[in-house]
Amino acid sequence: MKAIYPDLKDKRVLVTGCASGIGASQCRLFLDQGCEVYGIDLHVANIEHARFHFIQLDLMQATDVKVTLEPLARMDIICNTAGILDDYQPSLATDEQLWNQVLNTNLRSMYLVCNIFIAKSLAAQRPLTIVNMASIASFMASGGGAAYTASKHAIVGYTKQLNFDYGKFKIRANCLAPGAVQTQMTQEDFNTNTDTAQKVARQTLIGRYSQPEEIAQATLFLASAVSEYIYGAVLPIDGGFSLGKEI
Repeated sequence: MKAIYPDLKDKRVLVTGCASGIGASQCRLFLDQGCEVYGIDLHVANIEHARFHFIQLDLMQATDVKVTLEPLARMDIICNTAGILDDYQPSLATDEQLWNQVLNTNLRSMYLVCNIFIAKSLAAQRPLTIVNMASIASFMASGGGAAYTASKHAIVGYTKQLNFDYGKFKIRANCLAPGAVQTQMTQEDFNTNTDTAQKVARQTLIGRYSQPEEIAQATLFLASAVSEYIYGAVLPIDGGFSLGKEI
């Protein structure tokens, strides 16, 4: 793929959730831009490239996250993409184990990673760009269950607060808010309920799920210098799903 953001060349990029779906696409597109990419996942990433560095890590384990990432040099771009679904469970069907698993994976891991690299950037007096993975469930119900929706709402608030606290130091953070994306995670989620999958596609104005690369392309925009005046934004990428339903 031809580079479309020349300013990204040689940037150091960290992507969580890199083994599949959106995270894998983000890694590949950043590599296409000439970046040095560090990918984190519990599962092995099938990405072969001289400038790709895979780190196998369970983001649920706070101590392991700190021990593994603290020794790394500073980063220019952080993509907090790792996340899990909750099978659309309402609150009464969500036990504490599921609640903690979803919140720890989707939100706490983001907090841990951000704190490590924000501190490095402040110490080095260098700018840092953060792209956090929100969701249409960040501003509406029905995009997930109780735990997932709570985690995605919290991500938007956390991202805005990061800008408020550190924006004056040229640390900026924005959110992507995808709708239904055709990934392994969503495929597994809908395998047992094809009616739900078809209904979601029908309720999307363009009648289909998005592809991971479409979300990754938006990541490049938010990571590049062309968006340097954008702080604390939430960018919906949902094919019109959140605009409303026909009555």
